[in-house]
Amino acid sequence: MADKYKKRGNLMCTEKEKEQLEKISKSKSEEYRKVQRARIFLRYMEHTPVAQISKEVGLSRESVYSALDKAFAFGPIAGLEDLSGRGVRPTISDEDKAWVIYLACSSPREYGYSYEVWTYSLLAKHIQKTCEAEGYPKLKNAGKSLIHGILDKAGIKPHKITYYLEKRDEKFEEKMAQILAVYKEIQLTNILEKDNRNDHLRKHTTVSYDEKPGIQAIKNIAPQLLPVVGKHKTVGRDYEYKRLGTVSLLAGIDLHDGTVIPLVEDKHRSAEFIKFLKKLIDHYPEDWKIRLILDNHSAHRSKETMKFLETVPGKFEFVFTPTHGSWLNMIEMFFSKITRSFLRHMRVESKAELKQRIYQGIEEINQEPVVFKWKYKIEEEKIETIQMSS
Repeated sequence: MADKYKKRGNLMCTEKEKEQLEKISKSKSEEYRKVQRARIFLRYMEHTPVAQISKEVGLSRESVYSALDKAFAFGPIAGLEDLSGRGVRPTISDEDKAWVIYLACSSPREYGYSYEVWTYSLLAKHIQKTCEAEGYPKLKNAGKSLIHGILDKAGIKPHKITYYLEKRDEKFEEKMAQILAVYKEIQLTNILEKDNRNDHLRKHTTVSYDEKPGIQAIKNIAPQLLPVVGKHKTVGRDYEYKRLGTVSLLAGIDLHDGTVIPLVEDKHRSAEFIKFLKKLIDHYPEDWKIRLILDNHSAHRSKETMKFLETVPGKFEFVFTPTHGSWLNMIEMFFSKITRSFLRHMRVESKAELKQRIYQGIEEINQEPVVFKWKYKIEEEKIETIQMSS
């Protein structure tokens, strides 16, 4: 065993041979065994430890040393080829498994398929069809189970997609800290008011605002059947229904007392946003200032909106959440709540009825308003939200 893993000397090759190795190592058309061995030889000539090379190419140390011994004996270019009389190993080799993983980490479209991602069935069929030509005949009868086992051991799931969000706001942390500072200030103000320790009457408020577009007005086309004891356990509905259009809910939640101010419109353009701002002005005392936490929707920064704000100087202060930071806005929790409660399964006869029932649902919520409190540890970037009744 010691001889098997003893240190080899330097692998020598000409510049021309090295260029050929580099070309093969990046090839998509060459037999994968050659691609793999070319990578091994190049990395070894860079004095990379064999253990690291083994991890990079997905082969055992024994297989890496075997390839290197061939290169030392016959030269790096000749060492890319299989020796005559090699024969077929009785079991799936590390090289066979590495090729399967290599395929799974590529796109099916590279091989002429319409699929965006591999399925185990498609991957198995492709391997069975091409394995002999690629130099892996032992995989001729490889089925989905074998392919799944190889990939599962490698931690590869080519049939699944996980989404990530690229951070595009360079000042994300700075803007997040600003939002959290506002929440901390509100929390302190609310505590002082609750304990009657305010030195002066508050003449300002902070409203968390956003739009919830695309709320569908859906109509039953057959009578809805209510539960009947001993006969029907659930509400019964016909599978077919009629779509009557959509509405948008523009809403703000007062972060001091939990009151929700709603506006239901067909759209959510600048005109509707200005209409909501006017509703806020009517809702609060004339001498109050209103701070809004909101996202970067174009309607919030449009020429029409700016022109309106000039007519009420000093009335509003906008605090914008960072790009892709809508989760920092507390109104999102309210939208989630109504989606899971009274909006769920709603059926109406018209869009007008949908608007009326949204207003009714929010009015019922405002009878027992909830103040949202934000607890966080900004230095750990760990944020969680809880609800605390007023």
